[in-house]
Amino acid sequence: MSGTVDYPNPDAGEAARFLSQATFGPTAAEIDRLRQLGYGAWLDEQFALPASPIHQTVVKTRSRPQEELLNSFWRQAATGQDQVRQRLAFSYSQIFVVSMISSAVNFYPLGVASYLDLLGASAYGTYRALLEGVTRHPMMGLYLSHLGNQKEDAEGYQVPDQNFAREIMQLFSIGLYELNPDGSIRLIAGDPIETYRTEDVVGLSRVFTGFSWAGTDKSKARFTQRLLAHKADEVVRPMEAYPQFHSVLEKHFLGVTIPPGQIDPDADLAVALDTLAAHPNVGPFIGRQLIQRLVTSNPSPAYVSRVSTAFDTGRYASGSWSTGTGARGDLQALAAAVLLDPEARARPDIGDTRTGRVREPVLRLANWMRAFNVRSSSGGFRIGRTDVGLAGLGQSPLYAPSVFNFYRPGYTPQNAAIADAGLVAPELQITDEASVLGYANFLYGAISSGVGISRDLKADYSAEIAIAHDPDLLIGRMNLLLTGNTLSTATLAMIRDAVVAIAMPTRNQTSARQRRVWTAALFTLSSPDYLVQK
Repeated sequence: MSGTVDYPNPDAGEAARFLSQATFGPTAAEIDRLRQLGYGAWLDEQFALPASPIHQTVVKTRSRPQEELLNSFWRQAATGQDQVRQRLAFSYSQIFVVSMISSAVNFYPLGVASYLDLLGASAYGTYRALLEGVTRHPMMGLYLSHLGNQKEDAEGYQVPDQNFAREIMQLFSIGLYELNPDGSIRLIAGDPIETYRTEDVVGLSRVFTGFSWAGTDKSKARFTQRLLAHKADEVVRPMEAYPQFHSVLEKHFLGVTIPPGQIDPDADLAVALDTLAAHPNVGPFIGRQLIQRLVTSNPSPAYVSRVSTAFDTGRYASGSWSTGTGARGDLQALAAAVLLDPEARARPDIGDTRTGRVREPVLRLANWMRAFNVRSSSGGFRIGRTDVGLAGLGQSPLYAPSVFNFYRPGYTPQNAAIADAGLVAPELQITDEASVLGYANFLYGAISSGVGISRDLKADYSAEIAIAHDPDLLIGRMNLLLTGNTLSTATLAMIRDAVVAIAMPTRNQTSARQRRVWTAALFTLSSPDYLVQK
């Protein structure tokens, strides 16, 4: 299947499906806009939009900054114009994880806000630049303990911390095993080939020594200082080099050797990041995960291969439209390759269990907010954490339980048909009885009464209420906005029966219309057809 398809302008359902993958959810206005422009021109318009950072909002918040960090995330998800950038930033936040669960990080909500801003600002740059931004950010330095990481001592009692050295390889760049361009594992005599060994971790850990807070001096006090939450510039500025704390031993990793005696931390870091970014694994390793976050959990090898090619060449073409600078690791070309691949744009076979992905809870809430023009009465989008309690979603952005994210890319529920078919379903790792019940409880209250502190956010159902007298029109609108017209015939019939059961009186129809809308929304948002995004 060719990767250079010249797509006609999409119909309404195709536009809504694309927006479900490329943004935090379709709106009626954005569906119309995409249909008018076509995929390429719409992406060009998005790529040209400036980033809309959130950390300045958190700066202004003197009380409850942790809460304001989440509120700012939801404000951007619901109302931000640079939707592709913001959706990519959220996706990258689940690959290059920094989590507020960590006590080392939770103290610095402004820093975490700036880290999310970094992911957004880097989303259209190069992978190499993104990797350096992630590596130097003080929140990553705190989270994976390379901020203040010191060289070995002469007695051998102290050695560099190896945490970041291991994770930058395993999770942020090349993975555990050598890959073919299509994402499959390379084998020799039937055995996988490890990408790195213990000695690579040791050598690379020496590179990540001698970096700490940015500042006006390079004193030991500044290098080891931790309590800087009140100094906004230091928690958002890239870490700087402190040569006196940098290892001068030989640094051997991934076939590269930095000779002993090197006292320039920045030069060593450049060698390490260049080596990682040039590794042939990066395209399929990062590309496949981005496909999983945006489009489908089980992309075909051919899909992964086409995305890897776009990463390696820094260009992507779809018919007469193209994007990318030609620099290896161009992330704009990577995003376009993921979103415009023929497998992503093919009309879905609703019964095909190999396609699609489980919608994670954060995206379900954002989808509802955008579809029904949810607005905050306070203007603050006061949602807070959504991962706790029996009326929660089981997931909060920026609160992943570990560096391995909320779920692993290769997660397969055991003793299930998914495992028997050799498929993965990452999002099911956070799906259990409590989360299913919590989502149902959350939906029931959200749809009718709103969400957030004091039900601060409420939906505007005026367009749906206006057509509630006609069940087919009402359900058709729900189907379009929430699923891109992918509800099955059986599900449509079930929702219609529930809606029709609410009688429409001749007079005083306000209550009946409202209840019909709530019912249609509740049944659609809780249906398996919705929960599995096609």
